[in-house]
Amino acid sequence: MRFPKTLYALTASVLLGLLLATAQGVLAQREAGAELPLEDLRTFTEVFERIKRDYVGEVEDEQLIESAIRGMLEGLDPHSSYLDRSEYQDLQEGTRGEFGGLGIEVGMEDGFVEVIAPIDGTPADRAGIRAGDLIVRIDGQSVKGMSLQEAVTAMRGEPGTEIMLTILREGEDAPLEVTLERAVIQVESVRARMLDDGFGYLRISQFQSNTGVEALEALDRLQAETEGGLDGLVLDLRNNPGGVLDAAVEVADAFLSEGRIVYTEGRIERAEMSFSATPNDALNGAPLVVLVNGGSASASEIVAGALQDHRRAVIMGERTFGKGSVQTILPLRDGNAVKLTTARYYTPDGRSIQAEGIAPDVTIANVQVSRSESPGQGMRESDLPRHLRNENGEQSREEARAAEALAAEDYALAEALNLLKGLAILGRTE
Repeated sequence: MRFPKTLYALTASVLLGLLLATAQGVLAQREAGAELPLEDLRTFTEVFERIKRDYVGEVEDEQLIESAIRGMLEGLDPHSSYLDRSEYQDLQEGTRGEFGGLGIEVGMEDGFVEVIAPIDGTPADRAGIRAGDLIVRIDGQSVKGMSLQEAVTAMRGEPGTEIMLTILREGEDAPLEVTLERAVIQVESVRARMLDDGFGYLRISQFQSNTGVEALEALDRLQAETEGGLDGLVLDLRNNPGGVLDAAVEVADAFLSEGRIVYTEGRIERAEMSFSATPNDALNGAPLVVLVNGGSASASEIVAGALQDHRRAVIMGERTFGKGSVQTILPLRDGNAVKLTTARYYTPDGRSIQAEGIAPDVTIANVQVSRSESPGQGMRESDLPRHLRNENGEQSREEARAAEALAAEDYALAEALNLLKGLAILGRTE
């Protein structure tokens, strides 16, 4: 089907008029004397007209304009994007803690999909997907040329269906092919348990709208399990890809009694925000160790940075991801939305998180340990037959085995617990 040239000219003229009207609105907010990029807008309409006239197949106007909008946003940075109704709904479901898919937080890196972090207990986590993995193919289709949102949409689907990801991983000579089964992802963002007498563990896998309240409730339960309150806490933010800013502020505030938590700076006034702590420390000053790694991003970096700047916690692990930008969701009149980067995060001391991340106070490599089976290793006086008993009592072998098991299961957590015990001892001697 061929259209007369007059129709193309009319379409281009109408589009130019719309663009000029939009630009006029922008102009009203600019300083007097600023000029519109008229030549660039003419070039845009000329390209639009050429595509309509010469492209091998017919293309709907709506498709071309939507593609132009997507390209305009995705050309800004890896986190700005255009969201159609379905994508906008998916995003809203994700912040509420329930959505369908693989349970993986991703970004773009050199045209490939980079794993920021798998979410605890999800298909991605169970399949061994790691922070830093690069997804190069989805069901055999290259991700090159895909937008981030298109890649995310391709990975989502009906629960129970399978998907194959081709992954490049540092240290592996050849690409890995991993088959996963999609599921309804119900994220339990807060988990807590006791590590040892008086020492608690709080794991936050993602910051959702209700995470702050759940974290405080979990701390109350841990406090109730100990006589006289907790002697110390490990806050685990490893592979936490971030989430809702308000929830991160609430979690940091739980351990701070005063001072700034985080602030943002942007080009417009409403992008500038500052959040401060309120009185009362949920731990009553007990020592705090925060575990982070390369999968700790965005909101988790805000918490780690605030606690580090206030000298409230020892940050332990690996340098964090370095996502220090703020994305604002801007709903559009047609039901779609724009996710736009509008500001940068700064820690209380004015450090930018962007592309730098949070450097740990104590570096712990991602290693695994195993118990030596060599004869004589681990032998102590208490293991010898007929050994003299200590009048003050002896550490049970069960306690020693529990410490060894924790080190074998999670070396970084075992080291965090050891550090926490040391800090608690120092606190009692002051």
